[in-house]
Amino acid sequence: MYAKNIWLDANEEKVNSIMEFCEKYKEYITVGKTERVCVEESVRIAEEHGYKNLKDVSSLKAGDKVYLVNLNKNIVLFNIGTRPLKDGLRILGAHIDSPRLDVKQNPIYESRDFALMDTHYYGGVKKYQWVTIPLAIYGVVVKKSGESIKVSIGDDANDPIVGISDLLIHLSGDQLQKPAAKVIEGEDLDVTLGSMPIKDENAKEAVKANVLRILKEKYDFEEEDFLSAELEIVPAGPARDYGLDRSMVAGYGHDDRVCAYTSLRAVVDVEKPEYTTCCILVDKEEIGSVGATGAQSVFFENAILRLLSFSNEDSLMNLRIVFENSKMLSSDVSAGFDPLFAGVNDPKNAAYLGKGIVFNKYTGSRGKSGSNDANPEYIAWVREAMDSNEVHFQTAELGKVDQGGGGTIAYILGNYNMNVLDAGVAVLNMHAPMEVVSKADVYETYLAYKAFLTK
Repeated sequence: MYAKNIWLDANEEKVNSIMEFCEKYKEYITVGKTERVCVEESVRIAEEHGYKNLKDVSSLKAGDKVYLVNLNKNIVLFNIGTRPLKDGLRILGAHIDSPRLDVKQNPIYESRDFALMDTHYYGGVKKYQWVTIPLAIYGVVVKKSGESIKVSIGDDANDPIVGISDLLIHLSGDQLQKPAAKVIEGEDLDVTLGSMPIKDENAKEAVKANVLRILKEKYDFEEEDFLSAELEIVPAGPARDYGLDRSMVAGYGHDDRVCAYTSLRAVVDVEKPEYTTCCILVDKEEIGSVGATGAQSVFFENAILRLLSFSNEDSLMNLRIVFENSKMLSSDVSAGFDPLFAGVNDPKNAAYLGKGIVFNKYTGSRGKSGSNDANPEYIAWVREAMDSNEVHFQTAELGKVDQGGGGTIAYILGNYNMNVLDAGVAVLNMHAPMEVVSKADVYETYLAYKAFLTK
């Protein structure tokens, strides 16, 4: 059903299903503040649905459900279909990294009786949005011994929060003359950790020393261990219902965990597929899909080769055949139409909250630079899958031509000669600490992914 409002079509049973599904989604996004935690939650959900670690499996047959984790920051899941792997897979691919502030390797310093933590922002952010809001610290600290210590400060009801200060309005005359990109500089996104000095006459930086004492008592690591830490500063607090009608969800990381969760749930909820179904959740999309845990890694290739090895078909040629015969939805969000900023969109080709999953034939910027630009034959195939299952969908571009743009992982998988189309949820406030999605779109995207997997 093209570009129709879901709420107008939904009966009481459908509305109840939407609300129930989104309660589980809110739990996922509240807990999953980092890629590592998203992987942990995804493993938990997969194992609840009968999935086993592929490394622990000695044979594969139709109906088997397996997963594989890469460096604690990627996960891929397969439900083995009745058709041979070389007939291709049905793939849903999303990313689980989100814009944030990363803690530097030598982060803690003292200035004028404050202990502060130095950060480097990750991904595309409006830096001024990250000041004067409650923030939490998540991640791992790895000691030289190899011991990995999980850190989580700011989301438990008994935890303190941290934050970044801003200049009071009374003294901000000069600051307010700066362009928005310069109001808060990247090097000024330093997190306040404390102001209480340790009672030690020999301490040179008594406030910093007190903070380090607290971390040592709680987590048992030294300042030097920050050298091998991966700590992220993220918004504190749970995902919440948004709007008096509770029709939306406000929270951190909808981009792209809303598509990650719906993709994951679609794969684990489909039983006995004809084609092997796959959900892959990757890292580093916000900075170019690079590195060992980004979509450009060979992790996905290696996972397919593992599957092929069970039938002694793990050759490079067979791998290429699998990819060439596969179909994929690049599960990523789209920019929701905001009536307060209508001028950045072409209204005929914009994504609207409440009208279902959004298909982007192409993303990119300017002259479609960096886009995948899906083939019309494949789009027609996807349209038929949606209509035959009465799924609400819409099509969109990411803003007016030359207004800006963005990209996804679609082009990377398209390099394998695979049919790929961007498909996901419309989001307001994208890349802000608080993003907003329609509950109806979240549930409808889940239904859309299921329809895709079973066609």
